Amino acid sequence: MRQSVPAELSSFIGRERELSRTATLLATARLVTLAGPAGIGKTRLAVRTVRTLGRSRGTDVVWADMVGVPRDGGAALERELVRRLDGREALLVLDGCEQLGAEAGRLVSALLVRLPRLRILATSQRAVGPAGEALLRVPPLSVPPQPAPDAAPGPARPSAASAALEASTASAASVASVAEYEAVRLYEERARGADPSFELTERNAGAVAALCRALDGIPGALELAAGRAHRHAPAEALRLLTADPLEFLSGGAGRAGGADALRTCSLAPPDERLLWDRLSVFAGSFDRDAVVEVCGFAPLGPRRAAEALERITPALLEDAGHPGRHRLPLSVRALAARRLALAPDGDGATVARRHRERCRATAERAARLWRSGAQREARALAVAELPELRAAMDPLAPAGPGGALEIAVPLWFLWSPCGLVTEGRRHLERALALHPAPRPARALWLAAWLVASSGEAEAADPLLVEAWTAAVQEGEDACVAYLAHLRGLVALWRDRPWEAAAEFRDALELLPAEPEFGPGPEALRAALTMALAHTDPASVPVEDGPPDGPVDLWARSWTGYAHALVQRREGRPALARAELLRALEIQLLLGDGLGQALSVELLAELEADAGCYEESARLLGAVAGTRPASACLPRAERVLRARMDPEALRAALAEGARTPLRTLLPEL
Repeated sequence: MRQSVPAELSSFIGRERELSRTATLLATARLVTLAGPAGIGKTRLAVRTVRTLGRSRGTDVVWADMVGVPRDGGAALERELVRRLDGREALLVLDGCEQLGAEAGRLVSALLVRLPRLRILATSQRAVGPAGEALLRVPPLSVPPQPAPDAAPGPARPSAASAALEASTASAASVASVAEYEAVRLYEERARGADPSFELTERNAGAVAALCRALDGIPGALELAAGRAHRHAPAEALRLLTADPLEFLSGGAGRAGGADALRTCSLAPPDERLLWDRLSVFAGSFDRDAVVEVCGFAPLGPRRAAEALERITPALLEDAGHPGRHRLPLSVRALAARRLALAPDGDGATVARRHRERCRATAERAARLWRSGAQREARALAVAELPELRAAMDPLAPAGPGGALEIAVPLWFLWSPCGLVTEGRRHLERALALHPAPRPARALWLAAWLVASSGEAEAADPLLVEAWTAAVQEGEDACVAYLAHLRGLVALWRDRPWEAAAEFRDALELLPAEPEFGPGPEALRAALTMALAHTDPASVPVEDGPPDGPVDLWARSWTGYAHALVQRREGRPALARAELLRALEIQLLLGDGLGQALSVELLAELEADAGCYEESARLLGAVAGTRPASACLPRAERVLRARMDPEALRAALAEGARTPLRTLLPEL
């Protein structure tokens, strides 16, 4: 047991707020516990706190390191501390109280009773427990936000599982965009200590940011990785971490590696050890209900699983922005997953099956929400559970490609209306490539839609043919309707609105009144309205008051776009602009990249009509990367090429590409 305060480290990044809160709590509470997972910086914060208090208040400090104290050594430690501190007004730091398990609570309670002039600052991976305890959770360092594929809505769980994906896009980050985050600052400082020539540059900034995310912003893990900067560049470290987190994190100083993950699990009682292992099935964050549903089975029933979760919560990472959701630190998850894979009696297979079943039910629930008009809620649910859904869509898992498609197809709205076209296409194509013949019509239709939406309309043709044959054989009338709808969309992108209108009419005739999957009738009517806006504006239906029943926001945005086409053609640009801005609000809310592209292109036409050529070009530049590659050239661009100097046009397009859309359209 160390009884002197450890030496203070040279830097103290990102803890000023926690330092102030700890000092404030110690002024009013006799027991303050700094809680958090291994390596999060609890000991470092305690060192800084007591040194600050010593300088400012002359506090008498006694430091006791619990590492190495046996679990049955609480009574002996109590006698020694009472002997040393009896009659003194002091601050006792008990560092690493999780080492003593439940005995830590008894020890602290006894010391507070026997030494009335004593205050205690404890560090622990769990609450110590006595009444009056002031618990302060130590958060990880801030990390740069994760750049999601496509127009992915919201942050995803930073983990080694996502590191490989990040590595491929790491070069997109700039030094300016990542340098001020606490985790990056710590990594940069420690990497310079290991390799004096290390610099954060445009070439490695993305990899450093991805590494910081994969390591959860945990200082101990970041220091361990940075200490190897002389051997592994950030991108190489990221690849090694992805391949084997425990191997990468083993050894070295600090408390965030494989050895400490083993210590975290081994110190826990049996119920908690079993829960640690089962929690490793979650790829991202989880809440209490998810844990009970997936992990709450014999010998750890639902009630005991919930109780164990409550006890270990301080050792978990909070999911920022989602109250009540937590996730495992990377090293603990990697170790627990290894233990779960070796568990007897098929425990790992049971957990995986329950996890996949929950994901399937979640996908279907989100699809029902979308069909009922609760599209914001459907999107929010799918986004919150996206890391789990991604894991469950692995066609190599025991459920096979059929199981992957059972989840991917109900999420059609996430892939297209909500903008994750590339990701959805990847899931569908992987599963279909492994699926034995005959392949299901619904999945073939969705794959064809996503391929066409990616700008490869010709590549979608074989899928369309196979999907039509499968749909007829399976009696899938809705799927036949959706294939007609897709053919109409491709025709519309190619500026063949008469052909598109015929396809959309066929689709509406074939679609059941209440389809079990896919877009509803409102979406198909909106598509027909778009075609009519080009071919027969006078027949475009005018909305007559609010619609009855649930509102399909996605369909409404396309209907608004169609009305804007008519308003522009009839010489009412102000009304057209108002319609487009309303449509864009919905498209931005849902993440509909295609909708944003076409609405903004029509706004660019309005600007070009008014002679505002540079404004028009900037708008086109803002959406140049999201329109289908197979679509015909925007009408506004044809005008601009004729009216603007080529160099000026290129400069305006480039400026638009660098500018957020809401900046270009302050009315939004």
